[in-house]
Amino acid sequence: MFDFSWSEILLIGVVALVVIGPKDLPRVLRTAGQWAGRARAVAREFQFHLDQMIRDSELDEVRKTMHAAVNTDLGTTVGNFIDPAGEIEKSLSAPELHGETAASAPPAPAAAEEPEPAQLALPTIGAPPANRAMPEAAETALSEAKSGTHG
Repeated sequence: MFDFSWSEILLIGVVALVVIGPKDLPRVLRTAGQWAGRARAVAREFQFHLDQMIRDSELDEVRKTMHAAVNTDLGTTVGNFIDPAGEIEKSLSAPELHGETAASAPPAPAAAEEPEPAQLALPTIGAPPANRAMPEAAETALSEAKSGTHG
């Protein structure tokens, strides 16, 4: 902080000895040391409070960031990051039907018209069940496959 050489310190000591006197010099040096200690303590306390204010302000910034992250709609944020112009969403939307939009298109058939899963027939490999008739072309292909002759 201060740049004193040994010769300057010696000069200050000699002047203090002449001005103050040898009898009062130890008491003056002790008082000066106490004042210097108090000044250091005040500077240390000031630095501590300054650092604490910086930590608090950084903590407030972190709190604001965390609050914003918690209250952010993740789906919208990811969607805006991946497709900012909305081109993918437009390409995946239902196509227009003869001038009609998908919203004005006739409703889909009712679910009651679809067969129930138990009624669905799964394809089988090998002979068909006895209660079902096989089309003639399929029977011919099956018999040729079993005999190993192809036409």
